[in-house]
Amino acid sequence: MKKSVFIIAFFMLILSCKKEASKTNATNITDKSEKNISVPTYNYKQLKPFLEKEDEKTYVINFWATWCAPCVKELPYFEKINKQYSNKNVEVLLVSLDFPKQVEKKLIPFIQRKKIASKVVHFDDVNENYWIQAIDKSWSGALPATIIYNKNKRKFYEQSFDYETLENELKTFLNP
Repeated sequence: MKKSVFIIAFFMLILSCKKEASKTNATNITDKSEKNISVPTYNYKQLKPFLEKEDEKTYVINFWATWCAPCVKELPYFEKINKQYSNKNVEVLLVSLDFPKQVEKKLIPFIQRKKIASKVVHFDDVNENYWIQAIDKSWSGALPATIIYNKNKRKFYEQSFDYETLENELKTFLNP
């Protein structure tokens, strides 16, 4: 029941967002140290290439939002994976589903406050009936959700992770 309510609320919030232009937008903010943080905004067509690379890397793509408590709780585990496995051809991408009006006010300050080092992109595409199923047919649309893939293997997870479970899943891609 809780999951159904969350899914309905999630879709209602997504539908209430204005559709952004199809071109990539980037929002910048400067912190006290004059470091610019840029978070590009992608629609599904622009995000899709990140979901289907066929090179020598293993990709960990996490769909999350600052308003999603389980998402925020697990972000340090993705950060740790990013740091510990970057030299092992692993790339972490954090795909924020925060609302477009919240990118500057909430998302970028959150990235700064939490000192997130992984690449973060903002995803904004109101055609959720299409892209949720395109990303994975088993996905209900609930957050958090994660894809781990490489050119030989792909797995979708509609769940929260603790560090040990996330690392163990990643290792199945690195040590076939």
